[in-house]
Amino acid sequence: MRHGNFEHETDAPVNWRIIWHLIPYLRQYSGRVALTFALLLAAKGAILVVPFVMKYLVDSLDGATAESLATGVLFGLVLAYGAARFSNVLFAELRDTIFGRVTEQAMRQIALEVFRHVHSLDLEYHLNRRTGGLARDIERGTTGIGFLMRFFVFNIAPNLFEILMVSGILLFNYGASFALITLASVILYGLFSFRATEWRTQFVREVAEADSMSSTRAVDSLLNFETVKYFTNEEFEAQRYDSELASLEGARRRNRLSLFGLNGGQALIIAVAQTSMIGLAGWQVRDGSITLGDFILINQFMLQLFIPLGFLGFVFREMKGSLANIEKMFELLALRPGVVDAADARELQVSRGEVSFEGIGFSYNPQRAILKGVSFAMGAGEKVAVVGDSGSGKSTLVKLLFRFYDPQAGRILIDGQDIRGVSQRSLRRAIGIVPQDTVLFNDSILENVRYGDPGASDARVMEAIRLAHLDAFIANLPDGVETLVGERGLKLSGGERQRVSIARTILKRPPILVFDEATSSLDSKSERAILAALEEISQGHTSLVIAHRLSTVVDADRIFVLHNGEIAESGTHEELLSCAGLYAQLWSAQQKQREAGSPL
Repeated sequence: MRHGNFEHETDAPVNWRIIWHLIPYLRQYSGRVALTFALLLAAKGAILVVPFVMKYLVDSLDGATAESLATGVLFGLVLAYGAARFSNVLFAELRDTIFGRVTEQAMRQIALEVFRHVHSLDLEYHLNRRTGGLARDIERGTTGIGFLMRFFVFNIAPNLFEILMVSGILLFNYGASFALITLASVILYGLFSFRATEWRTQFVREVAEADSMSSTRAVDSLLNFETVKYFTNEEFEAQRYDSELASLEGARRRNRLSLFGLNGGQALIIAVAQTSMIGLAGWQVRDGSITLGDFILINQFMLQLFIPLGFLGFVFREMKGSLANIEKMFELLALRPGVVDAADARELQVSRGEVSFEGIGFSYNPQRAILKGVSFAMGAGEKVAVVGDSGSGKSTLVKLLFRFYDPQAGRILIDGQDIRGVSQRSLRRAIGIVPQDTVLFNDSILENVRYGDPGASDARVMEAIRLAHLDAFIANLPDGVETLVGERGLKLSGGERQRVSIARTILKRPPILVFDEATSSLDSKSERAILAALEEISQGHTSLVIAHRLSTVVDADRIFVLHNGEIAESGTHEELLSCAGLYAQLWSAQQKQREAGSPL
């Protein structure tokens, strides 16, 4: 699987092509986008009228002409000024309101796309991911996309339009000098901002990386709080977290100092440009080349141009920061899982439920083979058990059956269909599992059981709870089935979580059942009750039982003993005992442990 690299080189340039990924989302709302740009132009047109109204108003009031100025004309100019100001604000608010829906919908779609994509990635990715850092990367990336879309439309595009219009007006009305100063200052400002912001990107990335690391450290520690307490390592965890916070503090300090340098340079360019423009305008008023109203017009244009330009610098910096933040999210979207559906994948059709493992060879690491040519078959409705020492490859068979991985050799068939030729969704719908380690959602017992079939009625869920022998336990709870299980189900014991998992599988009722150490967390009394329930629901279903505790598989139709990645023995319980081989040795050792009262 090509997982990509989430550790960025701090001096790597930002990928501006990321912006093109947003075009399809904008294209869905082309009407709203077009109306937004029309309102944007109307708002800018209104604000460009203001300096001209001010010019005519000042010229009208200047000197002797003020005495002959008609009241209606004066009132009209003042009214025009107010109307232009109000129109600018009105059109801008309408623009924000209309485009806001586009931004919100795009953020929702992208967040959902990333969420679905992460769930589509294979087990290898999820075993290596950092949950806290991943969540922060997605959050910052989604927020960054919203910022990028809003401010490109509301600031970058309109300010560039205004710069061109102002330069054209100054060139046409007052000659090349004012236009050249304007363009030169804007170009110098843009080049400085671009180069300085490129330099600053390394500090933005450092802050993002340090933030993700500190979040990952905190989440990882809190998820394992019981282990922390078992070993009295609260202070050790606090020190490790503080170390990450210190890195974040240093990164923020460097980012703040670099921002000071950028802001200072931008302020100097704007100050020199404004001083030059006002000085030149003042000189020409003195020579009589332009009127006092023209001076006000030029000054007004400078204020309207350079104040947004200063804000444009902020927007540009934030856009670069947003791009740096969403890089990881788009890298995540670019990841491709190692296990994918074939182009012509069809739906799995289960008629009998026969499962065959043919010559399976698999390794997580090329230096260490886990399975070596494993072959066995499960007939329709049979209960087949795979037993063996820890690390022999028993649970790997389950992962291959669910297609979390594909074998490097051999194939797995269900009713004669190679599982690599069917869709993963249809394959996993046909298989139910009670895993060794059950993790529950932070919800009620009722909803955790219903997760086996989200559309199931309360009556069906309660029936599954009864068959899993959870009803007696639930009856003693103050809130009954509405009892919250806590994060990862930690408010329940291991055995109680296991029975919730069994109830889920009962509710799903798939044709093929897998029990991966399904009773490993239960005491002997609960184990007998659960085994009876499993026996009941397994009738007519093909069942694969992965077990270390051999007492749970004595009634299996066939038992396969896995040793060093190979099938060492096979047969019924009695046949294997009579062989006096590996199975018999395991059975004898476990019986001695049971008699001594030791846990198996």
